[in-house]
Amino acid sequence: MIERLRAFLHRGMAEEEEIESLEEVSPEDLRVAACALLLEVAYADDYFSADERRYMRGLVRRHFGLKPEAAEELIALADDERRSRVDLWGFTALIRENYSVGQKLVLAEAMWGLVLADGDLGGREDYIMRKISSLLGLKAGYLSEARKRHESAREQAAAEDPAPAPGSADTAQA
Repeated sequence: MIERLRAFLHRGMAEEEEIESLEEVSPEDLRVAACALLLEVAYADDYFSADERRYMRGLVRRHFGLKPEAAEELIALADDERRSRVDLWGFTALIRENYSVGQKLVLAEAMWGLVLADGDLGGREDYIMRKISSLLGLKAGYLSEARKRHESAREQAAAEDPAPAPGSADTAQA
């Protein structure tokens, strides 16, 4: 997979005959890239909380239709890839070139869900969200729209289920 990612990133410098031999980006490559971006957001405040981990596992299972074991494997693979990179460009380039605007918005909404899963928005988390959104080619309005949609869904879920939100004062006392 790393070789396919390198090939994709260096496509602009490749000879014409090399370009013809490149494989297409696989759905797994896109899953790893999306998951790596989610992990980057999760680790932005240098702490991947239990609430964030729970949210991440459920999100990956639902979004990609994976069984729990496969979701854990994808998260581990994406984390290894994320740690081996010096920047986010490779991941964002894959997503930017292969996701529709709608898919990018869904990813941005998922990132907001992950950021807010622990009930706290750190300054670095907000910065990473804006940076990733910019690298994905999303306009600032799209990012705030995704945040509002996530917060609306969260408020609606809270209204339907009066259990306290993770990270709230009520759960801290429990």
